[in-house]
Amino acid sequence: MKKLKRKKETAGVGLNGTGSVTRETNCGRKQKLAEIHQALFSDPVDIETLRRAAASKGGLLTNDVRRKVWPKLLNVNVYDLPPKPGRDVRESHKDYNQVVLDVRRSMKRFPKGMAATQRAVLQEQLTDIILEVLKCNPQLHYYQGYHDVAVTLLLVVGERMALAMLDTLSNHHLRDFMDPTMDSTKHILNYLMPILEQVDRELHDFMIRSEVGTIFALSWLITWYGHVLSDFKHTMRLYDFFLASHPLMPIYLAATIVLHREEEVKKTECDMAMVHHLLSHIPQDLPYQLLIGRAEDLFQQYPPPLLAKRATLQSHKSLSISTFQAFQLSTLHQRPNSVLQRLTKERVSNSRHANIMQVDPPFDSASNVPASRDPTSLSDPPPPLLPPCSVLAASRHSGQDAAPPRDRGQRWGSGDRMVKMAVWGLSATLGVAVFAVAQTALGWGPEVLQQLF
Repeated sequence: MKKLKRKKETAGVGLNGTGSVTRETNCGRKQKLAEIHQALFSDPVDIETLRRAAASKGGLLTNDVRRKVWPKLLNVNVYDLPPKPGRDVRESHKDYNQVVLDVRRSMKRFPKGMAATQRAVLQEQLTDIILEVLKCNPQLHYYQGYHDVAVTLLLVVGERMALAMLDTLSNHHLRDFMDPTMDSTKHILNYLMPILEQVDRELHDFMIRSEVGTIFALSWLITWYGHVLSDFKHTMRLYDFFLASHPLMPIYLAATIVLHREEEVKKTECDMAMVHHLLSHIPQDLPYQLLIGRAEDLFQQYPPPLLAKRATLQSHKSLSISTFQAFQLSTLHQRPNSVLQRLTKERVSNSRHANIMQVDPPFDSASNVPASRDPTSLSDPPPPLLPPCSVLAASRHSGQDAAPPRDRGQRWGSGDRMVKMAVWGLSATLGVAVFAVAQTALGWGPEVLQQLF
């Protein structure tokens, strides 16, 4: 097995003579929080620093930090969120019954000890945001397990932000999983064996002889491991990493998990059922930070273009991969939330003034203010909300022009407010979905198996 090149660890964590963690841990944590805070308040937002923080030791540390950083990683403007979906989204939706069944089976994904009434409310919200994304994106196709990604976002950032983030993910990182067939999903899974072959030829050959294939990693990939991890803190840690990374990073992590269990695999009888059973059950005590670091190293040493030269990977084009560079560039020119808030207030004020000047009798602002507001909304009443699909679609199209052209640097720096409002104030692209499935081959329905083989 080839040794992976590891970058030197520079995290501020040390051990004293007895093996206990020193005060350096707290210092490192405080320093990291300060760096994240500075990156969020930079203008433009320092996305590269946020990505490094999400991948480095401890990830984004707290849910409060995640609520600020996750939207920035996806270019979601928290002051331009879609409204909460109405119940009309459920009417005549072809996936409604399946979504409800999957959401009802998601009880284990909610924190232990949560009141049944609170969980019921969240499950209703989960159903609505899934159906809203599907309604607004008819090109996307639902599959069982999509709720595993959606519920993670919902529990961390709340309903409206989860809707915007899920829409973005569904159109980018997870786009390949939303096709009407599983061909694109199989294409992503096909990266696993070439990675193993590059690092450990003996392990690769053993798995080939066993004919285990890659189906054991399917639920890892399409749910971003949310379906197979019992501890929510590990799920959030991996979401920090994946939101800041290339769409193929979950498959690189899958390779590191298999490599980490190399001895177990080789000691197992070389039989498809035996190897599949072993690999499809992820140990809950894996060293996730170590594996994240190794996945990054694998990605650097064996990048997707290198692996894609193999014949099995040349015949299919991945939408997630082909659109990622443009999406990544669109995140680099975001304004900090303090500026977005000020611009939104100015927009609201200008909108009111225009209405007062044009409407006779005088405009009654109270009649157009929603009765309830999301905690992320401004203290001043927002303008009348557009339908969710309109907000999401506007955000998606405007995001493609978020970055200022290179030859307009002088104008950008001159303070042209209209240009800034047009470019900085709009959030970038929407998201996508993922579909999850049973953890072992025995749990698959016949129609899914027919698509896989």
